Amino acid sequence: MKHISSHSNPFFKELLKLAGSARQRQKTKQTLLEGAHLLQAYHASGNQQPQHLLVTEAAVKNREVSELLKTFHDVPLSLLDDSLFAELSELKTPSCILGLIEIPRILTSSMQSGFCLLLEDIQDPGNLGSILRSAAAAGCDAIFLSKSCTDAWSPKVLRAGMGGHFVLSIHESVDLLAMVNAFQGTIFATVVGAKNNLYDCNLRSNIAFVLGNEGAGLSESLLAAISRHITIPMPGRSESLNVAVASAICLFEAVRQRR
Repeated sequence: MKHISSHSNPFFKELLKLAGSARQRQKTKQTLLEGAHLLQAYHASGNQQPQHLLVTEAAVKNREVSELLKTFHDVPLSLLDDSLFAELSELKTPSCILGLIEIPRILTSSMQSGFCLLLEDIQDPGNLGSILRSAAAAGCDAIFLSKSCTDAWSPKVLRAGMGGHFVLSIHESVDLLAMVNAFQGTIFATVVGAKNNLYDCNLRSNIAFVLGNEGAGLSESLLAAISRHITIPMPGRSESLNVAVASAICLFEAVRQRR
């Protein structure tokens, strides 16, 4: 096991760039997974082993992490000083294990998808991660993100996704207008106050839900390209729903109809 204790270590410098830069993640096709849960989810989904594991001294005393290290016994392992590990972590109380992984390859093309989400300009990492988690639980086969969405493979989104990333085909920087025109099925745009009710729609065939930015909603150009605008009934006094909540309601209404 290598011991990394200096900021000047070249490998640590690369990891630090990876942790903080979407551009670096896109360039290297790599990201960092923090915590045993995400690494277990990555392994359980059939992905290859991590490229490198990084631990603190506390890992030896953590039973879950110790068992995980046995699973990944062939993976290169480095011991990081606590202070260096904390710089790679965004948690207030950092875990004791990080995994360097290759970002999984896309499995489903736009032409193959039959139950998917199109997301336009989702900015909040927590929202995006929650959406991915719900999509994975609902059995979606693909997610398509516009160019201005937050990075799907950032540490914050990965944490909120709780492993959902590894059972979805996630397409980033997608031309959503072109996707709308190419999709072989029915597309529903979620719009506050639309005349059509989600619960009156037939969601049993190939479908895509389109959700927009937390504040601005969907762009006029995308709305104009989609003929079916739907709303989620809200008998209470709230004017709108959080985008992650709205996506979960739409997804699981489709699940209910497909039983």
